[in-house]
Amino acid sequence: MKNKNILELCLSDGLGGLELFAASCYKSFSKHTSCKLVISPNQKLDNYLEDEEKYYINRNKIFPIFPAIKLAKFIDKNDIDIIHFHWTRDIITAVLAKLISKKKPKLVQSRHMNITRFKNDIYHRWLYKNIDMIHAVTNKLNEDIKKYVPSEVIPKIEMIYLGTKVPDINKQKLEQLSKQYKINDEFIVGIVGRIEEEKGQYKLIEAINKLKLLNIKAIIVGSAMDEEYFESLRTKVEYYNLSDKIIFAGFSKDVNEYMQLFDVNILATSNETFGLVIIEAMANKTTVITTNKGGPLEIIEDKINGLLFDGSIDDLANKIEQLYKDRNLKLQLSNAGYQTVIKKFNKDIQLMELYNAITKI
Repeated sequence: MKNKNILELCLSDGLGGLELFAASCYKSFSKHTSCKLVISPNQKLDNYLEDEEKYYINRNKIFPIFPAIKLAKFIDKNDIDIIHFHWTRDIITAVLAKLISKKKPKLVQSRHMNITRFKNDIYHRWLYKNIDMIHAVTNKLNEDIKKYVPSEVIPKIEMIYLGTKVPDINKQKLEQLSKQYKINDEFIVGIVGRIEEEKGQYKLIEAINKLKLLNIKAIIVGSAMDEEYFESLRTKVEYYNLSDKIIFAGFSKDVNEYMQLFDVNILATSNETFGLVIIEAMANKTTVITTNKGGPLEIIEDKINGLLFDGSIDDLANKIEQLYKDRNLKLQLSNAGYQTVIKKFNKDIQLMELYNAITKI
């Protein structure tokens, strides 16, 4: 029996965990079968995958039938058996393309975002009726899908965690970053992710202000998705006179080298579905502090392989200060976090498990 041809679809204009996972699936699945990549032109994911073969479609929010027709032609031309999509907003394009095409491929959604309301209206019933499998990235999301999608139209669900790899570190780049930011003996606290309010960079700035008498620097890595919010962060830094303690690094592909600089990596999102950045930090043997809600609770055991905080600025500051003063605890947590990644979140194993699940539908 021939291998099934897969199409990875992601028309998102962002570049976060969701988009990077789509890229990882494409690269991994291409080792086992014919895999095509369909993305939007001139977006962050397009630039990130500069050396890959890509097929371009522009998303059309008002008339999704147009990109769907184009996608359906591509499906039939390339004998696609499975459409694997990631961004929730691509669901209508994917469903329409499936129905328009002669091939009628199976449709798989990797669900990265929380589901918070019932999908029992006619429109959503029709959508989910045409999806063959949903990949849930946490047990909590698995249960929520079962709760909110009507039982008579719910697709097959597979819960498979995301994964990461122990990185090969560019020591020259690491040294360059250390010199660039004039890092000597400071305690470095980092946060990585899109700069938007829900990611909570403001909490880190407020926490550093409370700890301003300590030898701590903070590095904020990520591109600004909300310019107004980004400007408010810069204003806050100036107001607190923290320009020598807060660094805005912008977007970088050298995430692992930044994490190697960090003593502590913060995830301050109020309710993260999974938290890919957590396991990436753990793979770098960087201690993590994360909010005590959502996906992080399936990764972090408090005081065992990381620290949980209650979402408040005061508690975040307290947890940072605790690790600043107790370097043995920081080392203990980082070592345990590394072992967690090795045993539970191995990227190659997780992607192979997903590939097997997708190709068996």
